[in-house]
Amino acid sequence: MKRRQLRGYDLKQINGYESLIGVDEAGRGALAGPVVAAAVLVTREFLASNWAMRNAGRINDSKQLTAAGREEAWNDLDKLARGGLIHAHHGVASVDEIEQMDILGATKLAMRRALEGIYPPAAFRRSKPGEPELFADMETRSPFFGQKLSCRILVDGLPLKSFPYPHTGVVGGDARSLCIAMASIIAKVTRDRLMTELDGEHPGYGFEQHKGYGTEMHRAAVLEKGSSPQHRAKFLRKLLDHREDPGQLSFFENGGQNI
Repeated sequence: MKRRQLRGYDLKQINGYESLIGVDEAGRGALAGPVVAAAVLVTREFLASNWAMRNAGRINDSKQLTAAGREEAWNDLDKLARGGLIHAHHGVASVDEIEQMDILGATKLAMRRALEGIYPPAAFRRSKPGEPELFADMETRSPFFGQKLSCRILVDGLPLKSFPYPHTGVVGGDARSLCIAMASIIAKVTRDRLMTELDGEHPGYGFEQHKGYGTEMHRAAVLEKGSSPQHRAKFLRKLLDHREDPGQLSFFENGGQNI
């Protein structure tokens, strides 16, 4: 029942617009690998289509779907995009970019790259002085943007500060909005496939299994092998700082007789 509400939510959010773009990311909390974002545009016509009425219930927050369910949903979305019924694009921020600008900056970069695959920021050019803060709601902000198109952007989570696109933040959006849930599936499947490729390039860490997240298996591999070029140094700092000193272990194992 809840899945059907995703389409209903978007039908309310699209009121006054011709289209919605949902944006979400995957990999923000991982210890290794890039962060990936996706953007999916849906139109009023799509939300009213037979496909949306019959099949929207199969779309859900990617975290709530099995790996097989995500792949099946991804294939459905790929067919819709190829048929021109939706528009979708993803963006990637590398481990180097995560290190350079921290994870929040890299996530915004990945989201911007995803959105640029659909519309450039200039499509939402600011046209009036004295615009309100980006944290203001869309009703307050929208008159300050000279839009060349009728489109509203919904981003999963809190509104993003210093972001080139006007948008509305939707906390828990991947479980509330159909277009955000679609974006979450595309971002997650795309990143999972990238991590599977990286598993072949950096064997022994289990990237294909845990996709770079901090599982017990992953942490043990890092402590045994050290980090790889795909590990986020800042994310590993706490783990490596608390690594036990082998010399200290042998001291206690021998009852302190080494002294």
